[in-house]
Amino acid sequence: MSDDNTLAFDTLQVHAGAEPDPATGARQVPIYQTTAYVFRDADHAAALFNLQEVGNIYSRLTNPTVSALAARITALEGGAGGVCTSSGHAAQIMALYPLMGPGLNIVASTRLYGGTYTQFTQVFKRFGWETKFVDFDDTAAVEAAIDDNTRAIFCETIANPGGYITDLDAISAIADKAGVPLVVDNTSATPYLCRPIEHGATLVVHSVTKYLTGNGTVTGGAIVDSGKFDWSASGKFPSLSEPEPAYHGLKFHEALGPMAYTFYSIAVGLRDLGMTMNPQGAHYSLMGIETLSLRMQKHVENAGKIAAWLEADPRVEAVTYPGLASSPYHDRVARIVPKGAGALFTVALKSGYEGCVKFVGALDLFSHVANLGDTRSLVIHPASTTHRQLSAEQRAAAGAADNVVRLSIGTEDADDLIADLDQALAKASA
Repeated sequence: MSDDNTLAFDTLQVHAGAEPDPATGARQVPIYQTTAYVFRDADHAAALFNLQEVGNIYSRLTNPTVSALAARITALEGGAGGVCTSSGHAAQIMALYPLMGPGLNIVASTRLYGGTYTQFTQVFKRFGWETKFVDFDDTAAVEAAIDDNTRAIFCETIANPGGYITDLDAISAIADKAGVPLVVDNTSATPYLCRPIEHGATLVVHSVTKYLTGNGTVTGGAIVDSGKFDWSASGKFPSLSEPEPAYHGLKFHEALGPMAYTFYSIAVGLRDLGMTMNPQGAHYSLMGIETLSLRMQKHVENAGKIAAWLEADPRVEAVTYPGLASSPYHDRVARIVPKGAGALFTVALKSGYEGCVKFVGALDLFSHVANLGDTRSLVIHPASTTHRQLSAEQRAAAGAADNVVRLSIGTEDADDLIADLDQALAKASA
């Protein structure tokens, strides 16, 4: 196949990472439902275990179906290498694992998915990792939060739940100046709307569960490395720059250059953390990605029409969709997400908390679920679900106040969705 760098997005989403199966000629990527792989001989096995040869050892580390998915997402993001994981949350831990250690910290945006906030504040504490949360619109505060123990800056391209767009160019400039990697969760935008590496990101993470798969069938995650960060320059990243005891003193960055992070994530991260994606899930995700651009165009078209209708409705207090001219982040759309502002946003109802509860219960076409990025339109009330573990102040900072519902606009007919929202608003306001 042609070099991925010469192919258009619509071609890559169908072909990247996939060749006809050499054994059978199968055109779709087969589901390699196997635990282990037969070695040619003892020398072959030794070369694989020593990282002297690329191949399959055990499906906790690599699997041909999962590897095809990783290659496809990497190509779409314009990265050097990628790894798939069992979930988006697993991808976040895996992404940070080679960078962090006890006593070190991450500077993160206040505008994060509620589950991510909990992971960063509660789970990471057990690893001895600290997280400093900063409003990423205040670039001076972001810069001031970085210290000698900072090892990563973390944000979302289009933040869940509020649709806030991060100024990736400004944040990456701060990361470059500090000599630390910028890690961007690109789940809500997908590489169709934004490729964070082109805006200076070092690592990109995804919940493959969402728009990439697009059909609500599997959980999965992915990490894509830009291959551009010098892990040896500062001495801050010994996992990648110093001898690795488990591989006879191999220095990953010295030996593997742009692929150092990817090989470390497989050979050490997946080996020891075991956050492995299953091959059947990878198969569903590969099929979903084949229509990514088509779906995202419809998602964005529907979201723009519905957000404008909601903004004009007197029962609605506010709509956060950045595609609206009234959004304070509207000017970032053309620069960060030029193909559209996504399909995820929040709506504040004048009927308050109780009105939100009635609203989600009255919807018919919208499904009340803890997910987003499906072809079906989805709704949730964050204050009573995904963000309920946060304080009222923390929920407000994350864009999930008590009178806010999150909408994930699907690919149905927009007029049908508006009719459903209309009748639910009537019941919520009664």
